[in-house]
Amino acid sequence: MAMETATLGGGCFWCIEGALRHLDGVTRAESGYAGGHVDNPSYEAVCGKRTGHAEVVQIDFDPAKVGYADLLRMFFTLHDPTTKDRQGNDIGPQYRSIILTHSPEQEAVARDIVAEIDAAGIWGGKAVTEIVPLERFWPAEPEHQDYFARNPWAGYCRVVVAPKVTKFRKMFADRLKKGAA
Repeated sequence: MAMETATLGGGCFWCIEGALRHLDGVTRAESGYAGGHVDNPSYEAVCGKRTGHAEVVQIDFDPAKVGYADLLRMFFTLHDPTTKDRQGNDIGPQYRSIILTHSPEQEAVARDIVAEIDAAGIWGGKAVTEIVPLERFWPAEPEHQDYFARNPWAGYCRVVVAPKVTKFRKMFADRLKKGAA
């Protein structure tokens, strides 16, 4: 089967990228920006809340190893999809829950998974996750790529990223690349 691409935002991209990059079948996880109206935005501009962009991670994956629906289910364990423009202490539209689809099939699956998450009552509220077609993905600056792996002792990584990645690795240990656990 051919590789597929998913573009997902659920708060700080360091958390999402730090977890999903270790899944068996994921060949690329790149932090960036999408869903806004400004070309080639910078981190500072996105954090300024005027570009409309969300912090996202674009993932290339082998659907024979990890299906899109399973990828989305795992994504929803990494953030609270019921909080609008917020993840914990990170507040602003750049931290919104968003799935940027690459095809009508991905859109249908995303809507089904959000309905499944809502019906399960996992988060105690309805998801506010945006589901929109991807118009353009802008890679983040080099210092944001693979941030957690390069900066595990940074304050934000120790307090916010590490607990999410650790929980994710425990929950999905059987789905990780060999040597990633």
